[in-house]
Amino acid sequence: MTEKIQQIVDKVSNWGEILILNAPNIFLAILVMIATYFSSKFVYNIVLKLIYKRIQQTSITRLIARFSSVVIVATGLFLTLSVLNLSGTLKTILSAAGISGLVIGLALQGTLSNTISGIILSFRKNIKIGNWIETNGYTGEVVDINTNYFVMKEADNNIVVLPNKSIIENPFKNYSLTSKMRVTIHCGISYNSDLELVESLTKHTIDNNFNQDSLNTEVEFYYTEFGDSSINFMTRFWIDATSGLQKLKAKSKAIIEIKKAFAKANIDIPFPIRTLQFDNTPTLTISKRHAEAELN
Repeated sequence: MTEKIQQIVDKVSNWGEILILNAPNIFLAILVMIATYFSSKFVYNIVLKLIYKRIQQTSITRLIARFSSVVIVATGLFLTLSVLNLSGTLKTILSAAGISGLVIGLALQGTLSNTISGIILSFRKNIKIGNWIETNGYTGEVVDINTNYFVMKEADNNIVVLPNKSIIENPFKNYSLTSKMRVTIHCGISYNSDLELVESLTKHTIDNNFNQDSLNTEVEFYYTEFGDSSINFMTRFWIDATSGLQKLKAKSKAIIEIKKAFAKANIDIPFPIRTLQFDNTPTLTISKRHAEAELN
């Protein structure tokens, strides 16, 4: 029993000697850790302020700020272990961290991919919150770019949530990058119409409602084909717009005004007709609309 007590006393004595010998290093290590703590807090706040001037998404700015803070803490831990002459322990920690990071990275591959994509999207100049874009079959206003997902609001007020990597990997159309949009309208007029008059009237109507001179452009008009029941044409013009909704409203207004102008000039916009041929009977031509009504 006495020998065991003596062994314990010797061990405690050795520890005390080691503690006294390494007291300067321990004191310095404590100072390094304290300095690391306050430095990480300072770096976090500074990075948060600097990044927020460029990126307004809170989740992204905090993620980048935290990452900067972790780098400072890791550096402080490295210095602390070096001061305490624990380089072997440091190598063990780094090896374990590398293996753990690899396992975690493989397990969270999809999540990390979306997170990195979110950070990349936040720094892109060609897509920002408030832009009206079209991508992955959806069209709407960008309302949020988060660490994992991309949020759009469509014209019907529905919310669309997409993974960030789907935006990075697929093309998108950003209507807000330019202040002008081209509107295209297709229409047909009856075969007995005055084609020159139709062209002149269409251009004049569009120019009166969407002043092309202010945009330094002209109304384009082209006849495209001889249709089954009409001569079809296409007209194009420019408008001041940055969203798909503005383009839709302009197209609707143009159709209304063209219809009014054609009605005033007695220019017909025919609907499809169907010709029925009976044996030994005269040919009968009826409108498609009337035929469908009779069949119903």
